[in-house]
Amino acid sequence: MKDVPVGNAVIGQSGGPTAVINQSLVGVIEGLRQGLIATGTVRRIFGMRHGVKGFVKDELHDLTGLDQDFLDHLAATPSAALGSTRDKPDGPYCERVLAACARHDVRYFYYIGGNDSSDTCRIVSEMARATGYELRCFHVPKTVDNDLVTCDHCPGYPSAARFVAMACMADFLDNISLPGIKINVIMGRHAGFLTAASALARRHDRVEGSSDGPQLIYLPEVPFDTDRFVGEVEGIYARKGRCHIAVSEGIQDARGEAIGATLIRGGQTDAHGNVQLSGSGALGDALGDVLKARLTPKGGKPPRVRADTFGYVQRCWPDPSPIDVREARRAGRFAATLAARGERDGSVAVVRVSGGRPGERYVSDFARVELSEVAAKTRHMPPEFIDGASNVSRAFLDYALPLVGPLPDLARL
Repeated sequence: MKDVPVGNAVIGQSGGPTAVINQSLVGVIEGLRQGLIATGTVRRIFGMRHGVKGFVKDELHDLTGLDQDFLDHLAATPSAALGSTRDKPDGPYCERVLAACARHDVRYFYYIGGNDSSDTCRIVSEMARATGYELRCFHVPKTVDNDLVTCDHCPGYPSAARFVAMACMADFLDNISLPGIKINVIMGRHAGFLTAASALARRHDRVEGSSDGPQLIYLPEVPFDTDRFVGEVEGIYARKGRCHIAVSEGIQDARGEAIGATLIRGGQTDAHGNVQLSGSGALGDALGDVLKARLTPKGGKPPRVRADTFGYVQRCWPDPSPIDVREARRAGRFAATLAARGERDGSVAVVRVSGGRPGERYVSDFARVELSEVAAKTRHMPPEFIDGASNVSRAFLDYALPLVGPLPDLARL
C-alpha cells in the first residue's frame, strides 16, 4: 500500500435515488473495512445526511460499527438510505464542504451520484490540493438515465430499465384487451436510454418484425415532429384499431426546445433550472389531446386515448436487476480500493468485457477514470442504437438485454 493519510472517511448520496444506490453505499463501507480500516488508516466512517447539504451542517451518521447482517439488509433496500440532495455545489459551496472535511478529520471523501456529483468531487479535490489539505475524493456512478460518458452503463439504469420493460409488457397486454391509443411517458430529459428500454417488452422470439408494443418509441435524440407523430400513430391505429407508444419526457423539437417544458410554463424547477418533467402529466395529456383532435373523423367519435407518466416510480421499484445489484456493490468496493492503492481521486467506470451479442456471456469490470472526464458531461444514445424517427435498433437490444435480468415469458392466445 502506498503512503496514504490517516483520518476518517465520509460517504454521501446525491441526485435521484435508485433501486441499488444502497448497494454502492454498502460496497464502499465493505471496501474500507477490508482495506483502510483493517490497516488503521481510516478510523471512522461517516455518512452524510442528504449529501453535501447535510455535511456542511455537520449532519452525519456514524457507519463504522454497523454489523454485516444489517448492511446486507440495507443494501437490498431501494432509495437513498442516507437521504439525497439536488444541490449543485459551486466554488464557495465546495469551500464549505472542504471546511467540513477539516472539522471531522475526513481524509477520504466518497460521493455516489451522477455527473454533477462527479463535478463536486472534482472541485473539492482541486481545492484540497490547492490548500495543501490531504484528501482523497472518489465518485461512485449512479443514475437511471444512463448518461455518464465513461460508463458502458450506470448502476441504477439496469433496474429502472427492467421496470420500464416489465411495465410496458403488462401495459401492452392491457392495450390489446381494451383497444385504443396508449401513451407512456418515461424518464429521460436529455438521454433516451430508459425510454428505449420499453422495446425490451416486445416478444423475444419475434423481435424482428414484431408488432408488439410499444410500436412507436420517441427519444430526445431525434427531433420530434408533431405531424409525423400523428401520421405514424394514424397508420398503426388504422391497421390494428390500437397503438402503443413510449415517449421520453425530454423529447425536443427541431430547435432543441423540450416539448414538455413548453407545456409546463411556470412549473417547479430544480437547482439546475430544469422544469421538473417527471412530476407532471402535461406532456402525455397534450399529446393525447393532439391525437384526439387530429384523428377524430368528421361527425364521428374521437379515438380512445389514454396517457400515463411513469414518473418517480421507475427509480426505486423493489425488483432490481440481479446484474445491477452485483455491479453497484462492486463499484462501491472498487472505489474504496482506489484509495488503498494510493490514488488521490477519480471516478469509477463500469466496463463491459463481453456480452454485446446474442448468446455471448455477459462479463463486466471496473476502471478508474479522471473526474474531469465525467464531470458535468452528458452521454446520449449513440446513432447505432436508433432506428429511424420512432424505434430502436437491434444493436440497442443486444446492449440492454443482458443488463435487465430474466423477463417474464407471457402467454398469448
